[in-house]
Amino acid sequence: MATSRFAVIAGAGAGTGAALARRFAQKYPVFLLARSSASYDTTVEEIKSTGGQAYGVPADISSAQGVKMAFEEIEQKVGKDASCAVALFNASARPAWKPFLDLTEEDFDASYAISGKGAFHFSQATIPLLLRAAKQDQSEHPPTLIFTGATAALRGSANLAAFAPAKFAGRALAQSLAREFGPQGVHVAHVIVDGIIDLPGSKELLKDAGPNAKLDPNAIADSYWYLHSQPPSAFTQELDLRPHSEKW
Repeated sequence: MATSRFAVIAGAGAGTGAALARRFAQKYPVFLLARSSASYDTTVEEIKSTGGQAYGVPADISSAQGVKMAFEEIEQKVGKDASCAVALFNASARPAWKPFLDLTEEDFDASYAISGKGAFHFSQATIPLLLRAAKQDQSEHPPTLIFTGATAALRGSANLAAFAPAKFAGRALAQSLAREFGPQGVHVAHVIVDGIIDLPGSKELLKDAGPNAKLDPNAIADSYWYLHSQPPSAFTQELDLRPHSEKW
């Protein structure tokens, strides 16, 4: 398979990652990166069954070597001259909900390995491919790099002293990259997902709160597409999403 433009998603599990894959597969071949193939197999098959192109690539996003190997595999499929239309960093470590004095160095490192180092490795792998797309100037939409953030990227809450610094790091990276690569034609954006996402695992949460009390993954994906489709004269660097009933 050879293609001129493709999309790549890190953190392509069920929920937001799968919704992003389905949305962007309407326009591009998509590559789904996750540590385990179980995270993306169902989504890949679903997209293929509807006529789209999707490929799963196992990758440890916290490892420079793991990311390098993943993108070498992608290159084998798309060819050396292909460029990246969209790169979505949706990976995140599971928060360690602990009082600060109960945290271990391993807890802190686990969060930063994904949201800090993982974002760094992913960006270094994708930005050259996004810049290639910008230089070609043949795309309907500007090449785009989007990071999934969280409430913790804006403020650190009690018992999240390992998670919040890592999400702060991802947000800071996005801001720096936007300032460096925006003038070169790459749209870099950071999305604050502020609320509970409507997933099978969150079914019991807010179950009495009424409709639309949780974030719909498909609506989140539509917002990412909106960012990708913005013209260079009106780039959004940060977008926040929350249910209408969320207190903030």
